[in-house]
Amino acid sequence: MTVTAPASPMEPVEAARPPILQLDRVTKRFGGLLAVNSVSFAVAPGEIVSMIGPNGAGKTTAFNMVTGLYPTTAGAILFNGQSVVGLPPHRIAKLGITRTFQNIRLFSFVTALDNVMVGEHCKMHENIFQSMFKTPHSRREERDVELRALASLREFGLERYADSYARNLPYGLQRRLEIARALASGPSLLLLDEPAAGLNSQEKVELMQIISDLRAKGLTIFLIEHDMRVVMEISDRIVVLDHGELIAQGLPVEVRNNPRVIEAYLGSGAAAQAERGPQATA
Repeated sequence: MTVTAPASPMEPVEAARPPILQLDRVTKRFGGLLAVNSVSFAVAPGEIVSMIGPNGAGKTTAFNMVTGLYPTTAGAILFNGQSVVGLPPHRIAKLGITRTFQNIRLFSFVTALDNVMVGEHCKMHENIFQSMFKTPHSRREERDVELRALASLREFGLERYADSYARNLPYGLQRRLEIARALASGPSLLLLDEPAAGLNSQEKVELMQIISDLRAKGLTIFLIEHDMRVVMEISDRIVVLDHGELIAQGLPVEVRNNPRVIEAYLGSGAAAQAERGPQATA
């Protein structure tokens, strides 16, 4: 795979455009634990939006509600103006939202090719009868799916591993394979949960290029990430959670200099120093 320097983020998408994803006062409780507390923000078509925050801030919980893994306790989640609250994950995937996971969830003892083919299952039309008896329609559809999966592996530089078990791929390539599988159903919104976790410096450069290329093809990307270099270089906007609450959102430069964000990561002393400015003395 040819690697070039990551492209600079595009200009922020105009706020007037209808959002592809909108969270309105979304709340999630686990018994007495308030994991996400009345969070509201929107993602516009074509944006790369990063969600950041300290560990335990509620970021993955928010992702899990968007993708149907967790039911919401309160609030609304709209995708292209349609509520996805209460829908099961496979129906949300069919609508056009797919994701990767913080901890890689490939099918370990399945080939890379079959992993990608599985990602297209929600868009296939064959029924149980056609599948069992290998009707001409079934064989034709499976052949088409296989050809598309091979093309996807080729695009991600994974074609040589098509017949290898996913567990045998190097870690960085497993991350790439999981993205390829998430894209197999042709989503319009891709959620990436800490895609740079465990990658070395070169692999992070490759990841940023992949994300930039996907956005250039019209995909909207919403990600959770702890690597601030990745976040600052690829994001159009950043959303910040702390203890389940939205504490900031805006352009990377605005979020980077926000005292509440600095306090959440580094403590109140660092936030006070930032407000006084670099020339302040103790």
